[in-house]
Amino acid sequence: MPLSSENDFLALIDRHFPADHPHLRLGRGDDCAVITCPPEMCVTTDLFLEDVHFRRSYFSAADVGHKALAVNLSDVSAMGARPLGFSLGLTIPAGLPDAWWEEMFSGMAGLAGEAGVALTGGDLSAGGKVGLCLTVWGAPPPGGRFLRRRQGLPGDVLFLVGEVGLARTGLHLLEAGAEASAYPASKAAHLRPGLHLGAALALSTAPGVRGLMDVSDGLAMDLPRFLAPGTGADLRLAPADLHPEIVAYTTAHGRDPVRWAVRGGEDYALLGACAPDAWPELAATLPGARAIGAVTSCPGLFLSGRPLDLAGFDHFAPHD
Repeated sequence: MPLSSENDFLALIDRHFPADHPHLRLGRGDDCAVITCPPEMCVTTDLFLEDVHFRRSYFSAADVGHKALAVNLSDVSAMGARPLGFSLGLTIPAGLPDAWWEEMFSGMAGLAGEAGVALTGGDLSAGGKVGLCLTVWGAPPPGGRFLRRRQGLPGDVLFLVGEVGLARTGLHLLEAGAEASAYPASKAAHLRPGLHLGAALALSTAPGVRGLMDVSDGLAMDLPRFLAPGTGADLRLAPADLHPEIVAYTTAHGRDPVRWAVRGGEDYALLGACAPDAWPELAATLPGARAIGAVTSCPGLFLSGRPLDLAGFDHFAPHD
């Protein structure tokens, strides 16, 4: 059936997203959904806009649906929480074939099913370009707690779960229209970022973990946001600590791989701080976590003891 009305779109959504879910007492179809609320929840909202956050020239429709949800789920994970549900605001331009929307909702629904989250409702509007606005919420697991920023103490271990710099590599390849067959992980990191939902829940209950955030604008931008007032960080990263595709790409283009990775952007890795005496056990029980440096009592960012003069990604600043 052609998508010629709001009801057609709602019917398409209903085909992809179940209306029943343990988190819902009343699903989509009424003026509001009714959700079963834990004692505390965290909530996040992100926009995902055509020609700002994605281009249809190299994002498939399924990529758009997947990533729009993924970037929000990552924020919930960065609090040490389990995602529960989301709402979707959608701007619909004229002229896109019905198959594009079918694929977009399929990509989003696939990730929603993997994460176990319910679509509670949202809004639809006509507009000039594709735009998505998602609000996602979640709660800590049993025995867990919300993990916040700005909690680290001098001497704490800084650690990562996931890669940094890989999505930036993919973005540059895709924007240049370059052959990316030699860089499959980079391309995938930008189009369909991986999530660390299980690791986040484990960190929520792990002793000695001070705080957590996701790295969306690059370590150089996000690490100062993560650090407590009056503290700094000394990063210990070498090319051997990075994904081989980053090293290969930067070497081929005459760039420093570590500085490239630290600038990063759209990585959605988890950045955490852990008490030094708790780190060995955490590293042993969470194999994906790796130390990248330490919190210092001296403000500022350093790389192997030298001042780091890099800026991360900023939507309102020029960027390469």
